[in-house]
Amino acid sequence: MKNPTLQLPTNIQVPQFGFGTYGLRDGTKAILHALKTGYRHLDTADNYGSHENCAEAIEKSGIDRKEIFITTKLDGSTVSKDKVGPAIDRFLKELKTDFIDLVLIHWPSRSVPTTETLTAMEAARQAGKVRAIGVSNFSVAQMKEALATVFPVSNNQIPYNLQHRPDDIVEFCFANNVTVTAYSPVKAQGDAKTRQLLDELAKKYNCTKEEIMLAWLMEKAMIVIPRSSNPKHIETNFHSLEIGLSAEDVKALDQAT
Repeated sequence: MKNPTLQLPTNIQVPQFGFGTYGLRDGTKAILHALKTGYRHLDTADNYGSHENCAEAIEKSGIDRKEIFITTKLDGSTVSKDKVGPAIDRFLKELKTDFIDLVLIHWPSRSVPTTETLTAMEAARQAGKVRAIGVSNFSVAQMKEALATVFPVSNNQIPYNLQHRPDDIVEFCFANNVTVTAYSPVKAQGDAKTRQLLDELAKKYNCTKEEIMLAWLMEKAMIVIPRSSNPKHIETNFHSLEIGLSAEDVKALDQAT
């Protein structure tokens, strides 16, 4: 099953369908199953505590590190200019890798200017430790501040699903050549009418409602990162790549509330 890719502004291809690693039970086992299923994009973060799980799973999988895209994030304690570099060096050791594909600022900082953090992140990118940089949970106003630095901000990771749709952020990012990653993609299913629509579409396409929601986000050109510790769910989520929603069905979901 082919996992489509999107191109970051730095000409790096990122698998559009990824695997989230937050709060997993038996993380290494779940991540290894995801890799064996076909996932090639792992989303982690410093405060997820899953760097070592990712490293162990990759090693056990036997898959070449270069075939796996790793995204991780700096938390609020490591965004000052003197802490970004050491944090990234620690990430490299924990992930047992020579480079990280994408590093994000996990949350906007109230005390450290975005420019300061991105300057240090760009230094790590120039040193070859990081291939791309970006942000997470940034509003339109905060994105404007980040882009004003003129550094290659490649991605904004935000919560996006049928019930929570910050389309203003998505539209701004797309207009400025910034990819968007949707986290918590199947967390909410909308109102009763939307849930009924999901039931109808799941029956039509002979799949789960979660697969419909993931396929919908893929059609919207977002990177999606579902997570699960359940082997069956890991597999069915990945199978959403086989679903080709009709333009009519995508529009119906777009218009649902």
